[in-house]
Amino acid sequence: MSRVFVVDTNVLTAGLITKDAQSPVARIVDHMLSGAIFYLLSLALLDEYRAVLLRPKLSKLHGLTEREIDALLTDLVANAIWRDPEPVSPAPDPGDDHLWALLEGHAGSVLITGDRLLIEHPPDRASVISPRSHVERGVDLSSASNRP
Repeated sequence: MSRVFVVDTNVLTAGLITKDAQSPVARIVDHMLSGAIFYLLSLALLDEYRAVLLRPKLSKLHGLTEREIDALLTDLVANAIWRDPEPVSPAPDPGDDHLWALLEGHAGSVLITGDRLLIEHPPDRASVISPRSHVERGVDLSSASNRP
């Protein structure tokens, strides 16, 4: 059975602003867009993706218009496994309860994040890893860039 991931907003954002198409975050975003990995998505996480990508400071870095961001998010939704999880135990970082809900709603799922607090305090039924660890674990992330 294939692993199912939850991709934190910081990974998506970093993947869109990096200039290194071979960086772990860029490669993860490429695979989300191409459907090469299985990942969970909820309304709360999608809303967070959009809100963060529309921040003026980040908009200057990634250079995407609101319309391009919405098209990107539409592509991500099309490739995602959609879930509407129930609230669960609180995450170690108070703003990340929606991530914990996704993880706890799908046993064995893996959160990919750059948030050290989340990495150091994973939930009972899921794993939390960094983008680099994800790539080093042998997931084939060698495809050409699909980023906008």
